[in-house]
Amino acid sequence: MGDFLTGKVIAVTGAGRGIGRAVALACAAEGASVVVNDYGVSVDGAEPASDVATAVVKEIEAAGGRATALADDVSTMAGGRRVVDTAVARYGRLDGAVCAAGILRERMLFNMTEEEWDPVIATHLKGTFTVFRAASALMRRQGHGALVGFTSGNHQGSVAQANYSAAKGGIISLVRSAALGLHKYGVTANCVAPVARTRMSAEVPMELTGIGDPEDVAAMVVYLLSDRVREHGITGQVYTVAGPKIAVWAQPRELRAAYADGAWTPEKIADHLPGTVGSDPMPLLAKLEAMAKAAAAHDRPNA
Repeated sequence: MGDFLTGKVIAVTGAGRGIGRAVALACAAEGASVVVNDYGVSVDGAEPASDVATAVVKEIEAAGGRATALADDVSTMAGGRRVVDTAVARYGRLDGAVCAAGILRERMLFNMTEEEWDPVIATHLKGTFTVFRAASALMRRQGHGALVGFTSGNHQGSVAQANYSAAKGGIISLVRSAALGLHKYGVTANCVAPVARTRMSAEVPMELTGIGDPEDVAAMVVYLLSDRVREHGITGQVYTVAGPKIAVWAQPRELRAAYADGAWTPEKIADHLPGTVGSDPMPLLAKLEAMAKAAAAHDRPNA
């Protein structure tokens, strides 16, 4: 066992499988006591079961670590609260919260139903909020802590996952808001955009390149939960982890501006916007064209 998180208490949601499981195991291996929360659902959010969280706890304990299983639905305020309360009741504190719970319900936007939209937003975005809400109140009082959210490269947009993309974009803004609001209390908030082999990545209808394993992502999360991240002044960041590659995403910023002499009118905008303000090209549009060509050639495109 390592000592990167010795003495810390970490709560991880979605910790029964995939990246969440790898994070829980890595945190325990680095000396943390871990609350392993997983509602135990299938990829589409159905068939909840608590045995997956219990199985991870048994793995941690077999390796000499400390962990507690919890099977709560973090899409509810009570569920998010219980994740934090369980850490405090069992271990007396909470130093870090990681929100990795997520589901998929794919559909083209023009066919997507409310029943396909709501659970995805609730699990990813609200599920991050409920845990962050409870954890941040505690961390503010104690004067330290680390929040880690999970986003995706799909926050740029997706052909058939408008619900998932919207949730992942929202998580980035939530993390940045947490970083701004909690900085003076000694609390960091960061986001990870993983590219790793999981149940969810198996559903992606293309060949993912540069893909890694959940353990690659777990190493980054352990760092983001450690005291080092605060010492390095790292907060409000989004990091991609894809096997041997790590990358940081740019902060949102204006690219170009134009100013009207008087009020803007549709005619003035039509005259000035294309040549002065312009637009910022979407790289994914070029990928879509490549995918369409590959599909026409009966080939499987690369991401």
